[in-house]
Amino acid sequence: MHALFEDAGKFLAGRILSEADASSQIELGTGKRVKVKAAAILLKFDKPEPAALVAEAESIAATVELDLAWEFAPEEEFGFADIARDYFSENAPLAQQAGMLFALYGAPHYFRRAGKGRFKKAPAEILQQALAAIEKKKQIQAQIDTWAQELAGGNCPQPIREQLYKILFRPDKNAPEYKAVVEASRSAQKAPLDLLQAAGAIDSAYQFHWQRFLFDNFPKGTGFPAITAPQPPQDLPLAEVQAYSIDDSMTTEIDDALSVQGLGSGKVTLGIHIAAPGLAIQPGSDLDKLGRNRLSTVYMPGYKITMLPDEVVQIYTLDEGRANPAVSLYVTYDEASFEVLAKETKLERVPVVTNFRHDKLDHIVTEEWLSDSSIQVENTPQSLLDVREQLCFLHKLAKHLKAQREVVRGKPENFSRPDYSFRLEGNGDEVPNGSEKVSITVRKRGAALDLIVAEAAIVANSSWGQLLADCGVPGIYRSQASLAPGVKVRMSTKALPHAGIGVKSYSWATSPLRRYVDLVNQWQIIACARHGATAALAAPFKPKDAELFGIISSFDGAYSAYNGYQAGMERFWTLKYLEQNAITELDCAVIKDNGPGGMLVRADTLPLVISVLGAQALPRGARLRVKLGEIDEITLDIHGTVLERLDDPDDASDDAPVDEVSDEDDNVAGPIAIAVDMNDSEGASADNPAP
Repeated sequence: MHALFEDAGKFLAGRILSEADASSQIELGTGKRVKVKAAAILLKFDKPEPAALVAEAESIAATVELDLAWEFAPEEEFGFADIARDYFSENAPLAQQAGMLFALYGAPHYFRRAGKGRFKKAPAEILQQALAAIEKKKQIQAQIDTWAQELAGGNCPQPIREQLYKILFRPDKNAPEYKAVVEASRSAQKAPLDLLQAAGAIDSAYQFHWQRFLFDNFPKGTGFPAITAPQPPQDLPLAEVQAYSIDDSMTTEIDDALSVQGLGSGKVTLGIHIAAPGLAIQPGSDLDKLGRNRLSTVYMPGYKITMLPDEVVQIYTLDEGRANPAVSLYVTYDEASFEVLAKETKLERVPVVTNFRHDKLDHIVTEEWLSDSSIQVENTPQSLLDVREQLCFLHKLAKHLKAQREVVRGKPENFSRPDYSFRLEGNGDEVPNGSEKVSITVRKRGAALDLIVAEAAIVANSSWGQLLADCGVPGIYRSQASLAPGVKVRMSTKALPHAGIGVKSYSWATSPLRRYVDLVNQWQIIACARHGATAALAAPFKPKDAELFGIISSFDGAYSAYNGYQAGMERFWTLKYLEQNAITELDCAVIKDNGPGGMLVRADTLPLVISVLGAQALPRGARLRVKLGEIDEITLDIHGTVLERLDDPDDASDDAPVDEVSDEDDNVAGPIAIAVDMNDSEGASADNPAP
């Protein structure tokens, strides 16, 4: 005796070995034995063999006209054998009964299952809807197949081109465009990105990176809603100083300025003046929500996305010729020994006389110019000559402060690599399209003006960090437990030492127009300046405020993403520079072993790290001439091969210098992930990112 039964949605047949009231032991054609409940057995038969019955039934099921079967079916519930007799003949044989069972079971839109081998036909209205849906699905699948064939053949259909970035970065996996790409990828045995590139879907590598960044970080676009910014308070006292800022020419968010008083008196007061949007923007306001949503200005060569609308920035920025509100830190030093005699924080309006632009002054304001008053440089602006004596003092002070920090650090700061500036020609204020001419200029890291600004920022951030701690007011701090390899800079609400900078505590507070944590800290500092010992009661954020931890978490993620994108775009434009200038060889220095990918080397004159073959077993610092391979602007990848070694293997004196931060910023997973760490381990750039 044999049986036909259902198991997990499939029909199987086999020989009955034994039977009981509730179940039977059945042996399948494969020899496997299964226990089948009596309710699952639909037919019992002696002949034909089980496999033959199933094969014949499947063949018959394929011939059943479902529309006709639906017409034959009664309105009430029925069994498959009943309709088989109505459809085929009154004496429908076993194979036809099984064939009808298979047909009914495979057409749930025509017939609904009602129990063991029993069915009920679907209402006419529901059936028509189901058939229409099936037909639509067939048409969509046919369209998917057509698109997939075009893609595999090297042509990108327009609907897929229009949905390109959504398919790549935020795919709707049920969308036909996405399914076509997946299907074509499988048939062509190519990765989706390679397939789309080969089909000409990606018109611009730059747009690929830009749209990817927007999808991840600005899905609603980079525009700002219409908003009215509150005017800064005008009832603050006017500071008796003549302040000036030092920034790059492209900087529009001027949030710091300096002043010097008392030169020649034995006591000199350094004023560090920070733009004070925190005096007008209130926590929880619409403007605050805008800043908290973006968390930082995003920088990239030739363009930036500001944290706050430009019209808002222009109200609070420290433009020359105005006296805008500022949070000022005054530090009084002994003019000879640089001993700190007093510190005071004030809320005031600060007259800014000049906005200096260091890229236009670096060739003038050198260490020699600052140390020797007899040196005269042609075309030196009078505004610069007016503050030359102050700059000389500030440079001496900056070198003293740096030396003090290095004592705390336990070793000197060693940044031998230069800084690089990118300029694009032709895009104006618009988003670049990738075809612009790029120039890359070199600036010595720690140039005189940079050192002055960086040390002043460290004084302000460390002093205000300590002020918050002394007043019992929580803030957002950056700390580093030690300089040991792998110990990274972290953000927290505790005033902990920062080993990388060499200070007891460090809060970001000098860029409130560009970083949200600086704005948060400014609110807290304003409370300290106004209320002193009772500031903890008046500050917007209280001790152990969960909102502060949320801000830290959000900022960490966003700032890391923004810096990663900036580094990626700097790499993109560096590769463009190679292409535009037909550079095929570079002098490089070995920085680390990259495993199977070869050795990582850094270019001597460009901000570029690449993997090369032929440099295995060479020591770190070895200098090489490298031949460059092909550039992939999508993956930002380029490889090289060693042409020759440039240094003497037996003489370490001609090796390339090694930066102390190399272990961190050279640790890259792939070309597209290469990023320079702009954290506070590099004081010169911590508060002055490239505009």
